[in-house]
Amino acid sequence: MEDRVNEFIKKQIQEGRQAYIVCPLVEESEEIEAKSVLELFEKYQTQIFAEYRVAYIHGKLKQKDKDKIMEDFKNGEIDILISTTVIEVGVNVPNASVMVIQNAERFGLAALHQLRGRVGRGEYQSYCILKYQGRSENIRARMKVMQETNDGFVISEKDLELRGSGEFFGTKQHGIPEFKIANLFEDMGILKAVQGLAIRILEDDPDLIKKENLCLKETMAKKFNGDIEI
Repeated sequence: MEDRVNEFIKKQIQEGRQAYIVCPLVEESEEIEAKSVLELFEKYQTQIFAEYRVAYIHGKLKQKDKDKIMEDFKNGEIDILISTTVIEVGVNVPNASVMVIQNAERFGLAALHQLRGRVGRGEYQSYCILKYQGRSENIRARMKVMQETNDGFVISEKDLELRGSGEFFGTKQHGIPEFKIANLFEDMGILKAVQGLAIRILEDDPDLIKKENLCLKETMAKKFNGDIEI
């Protein structure tokens, strides 16, 4: 399976595309059996993808270094970018057509959905490959949800159903505020209505600079506490 995935990545790069490889860890851990960014970077750079331009990025790097790496990736100077979830919200790279998520079972469905949204932003057919360990019914059910739908609300409902309301978004995700909601199933209609309203506001005023939106902008800045760029 791994060889097939690697060959597929090579084929995409040969066609001029780029790829993301997402890992749950920055460094190898004795306690957690999962792929790490630095581990894969060493392996890919010296062995599997030695003929290509491989780089890595994670949250522990200085902001200026992260910005430089993402800019290089956007400009096509990097073929394969190995990363943690730091790319959930970042630079738009329309040429990136492949994302491989290592140990997908360790991510919440909301995180998986947000991550795969980084590919498929351009004119090219794009792919998100979920590699996971474990044969439990719950893991299979969660991977099946990701295979069958791209609807964020459906995924959120399934995440709640499979993981329980105590951890709706799985492990804490960047950019997701800690709202207190009594019953997510009952309130889903309200959430969808709010989403539609938010889309209309941003289409009319993307930077929230109009007088009627300044209060909203300030409230968001306080709520997200610097987790997103406003």
